[in-house]
Amino acid sequence: MARVKDTPSASRGHGLRRDIDLLEALASDEAQNAGGLGVVRLAQLVGREKTQVSRALKVLAAEGIVERDPDTLEYRLGWRLFSLVARTSESRLVRVAEPVMHALSAELEETSHLCVLSDREVLTLLSLSGHSFRVHGWEGRGVPAWQTSAGRVLLADATPDELYVRFGTAAEMPVQELWALIQEARRRGYARVSEEFESGLVGVSAPVRDFRGRVVAALNISAPKSRLGERLDTAGRTTAAAAGRVSALLGWEPRRTPPTAARLT
Repeated sequence: MARVKDTPSASRGHGLRRDIDLLEALASDEAQNAGGLGVVRLAQLVGREKTQVSRALKVLAAEGIVERDPDTLEYRLGWRLFSLVARTSESRLVRVAEPVMHALSAELEETSHLCVLSDREVLTLLSLSGHSFRVHGWEGRGVPAWQTSAGRVLLADATPDELYVRFGTAAEMPVQELWALIQEARRRGYARVSEEFESGLVGVSAPVRDFRGRVVAALNISAPKSRLGERLDTAGRTTAAAAGRVSALLGWEPRRTPPTAARLT
């Protein structure tokens, strides 16, 4: 069979994929902890030649998508990318949830987070403190769904087969154990974790449903165990009530109960 020649659009798509790989590397924990990465390390992470990576980074830097530290010469995500993310996150979900989150954070005196599911990770769309300002430390970051309370409520609608497809190869959390934790969260109305994701950190999450009753997001409260540990269940019930208010604003009526979950065999 004759080889199909790359079309201009296919070449552009391939180039975009490689640029996205670079952005993913710059969004990694390694890059965030180091404050940036150099061309050599980025080339290692994405499996490309150093000269190719250097050229791509110069183009991205010229557009403000990445920026280069003049002292260390290392690259980090740029102002324009964050500006684009901030604008696109102003969706109806975020607009509806934001005032409820302000009230939740003020009541519990802790930071609240609005989270969604992205493949096998939980992604934070919005973080708010009780003092009515945004907290950017978690926004845009992904964390493993099986380690977090948010992940367990975001997976509330998943069937056992869907869990196996999504997490069957993840050695960190057996699917049967994850299923049991999800069902526990469904019965309680919120999920809770204590130092499972990070030592000294506890959290609770509750599901946000759309007008069809599907879980589309999670409201989360996370804080040091020394501060929140003894009132975790109180925080869980308060968060569940707040998530219910957001769900109602999205058109969900509580009497429309979700379908009964399948059994794990």
